[in-house]
Amino acid sequence: MTEQQSVAEYRIEDLAHHSGATVRTIRAYQDRGLLPRPERRGRANVYTVTHLSRLRQIADLLDRGYTLASIKELLEAWDAGRGLGGVLGLVAEVDGPWTDERAGRITREELDERFGGHPDENAVQDAIELGVLERVPGKDDEFLVPSPQELAVAVELHAAGVPLSAISGHLRELRGQIEHIAARFLEFTTEHVFARYLGPYPPTDTEAAEAASLVRRLRPLAQQSVDAELARAMRLFATKHLHRHLADGPAAAPLNEPQSVAIPADTMRSVRSLVGPDNVSAFVAAAAEREVQARTLDTLSSNRNKQPSVD
Repeated sequence: MTEQQSVAEYRIEDLAHHSGATVRTIRAYQDRGLLPRPERRGRANVYTVTHLSRLRQIADLLDRGYTLASIKELLEAWDAGRGLGGVLGLVAEVDGPWTDERAGRITREELDERFGGHPDENAVQDAIELGVLERVPGKDDEFLVPSPQELAVAVELHAAGVPLSAISGHLRELRGQIEHIAARFLEFTTEHVFARYLGPYPPTDTEAAEAASLVRRLRPLAQQSVDAELARAMRLFATKHLHRHLADGPAAAPLNEPQSVAIPADTMRSVRSLVGPDNVSAFVAAAAEREVQARTLDTLSSNRNKQPSVD
């Protein structure tokens, strides 16, 4: 048997069986350029171990979270003689955790207890939609907590009197602002740091290793910058807020705007029976105005009588 005859060959059904992919998937990969075309022999398509190896590579990259578009770029780099090790290391560095915080778990009973012992289905659903809680498959009474710190903040705010709906709304607003900051930081570092690694072709192993090292160095800088600026802003605005409230005292209504005064209930009943409910305000205003005018006339008369007469 020659070396050529010893090479494994597969029909598409056999290739699907050995790779775990479906026939339909294999054909879709071929159409997208992810899989080399088979050799045509008469009426049959013949696949080799190269196709099998490529299908296993694709499956592995899909498991790592790559999209098919990204996989195509990586495989083209591989075919061009560039190794995947450095690129995969870079992607693993970027995809790795960006915080030292460890996820936790909490039961529904514990969750209700931490929020005052009153079950709130709407609040739980909000927390799930925001990713503060994640359902555990097969366990209706248990949740995964990706960020225990974030949940602890919500607990403290609720204990201080903030409604759960207000906490959810605040988190949505805050998340949008933080995502904007993250996007701007990435744009900034891409322009000034990573642009040299983002050419038309995937980076070499050496370039990818350098980029991964930079990611490790720059990763904490975003959070450190936000922490420092948030502390500065909180100190500035909290101080101004406190001074304003302590200095102003009770807010007085402008003198040119309508004022409210307390009138005894018996007086109001008498006025209502006298002029009817629709005319109470006008009657009280007119009575007060008449009293002011009468006192003004009395004052003028009194001042006139006090003036000395001259013979």
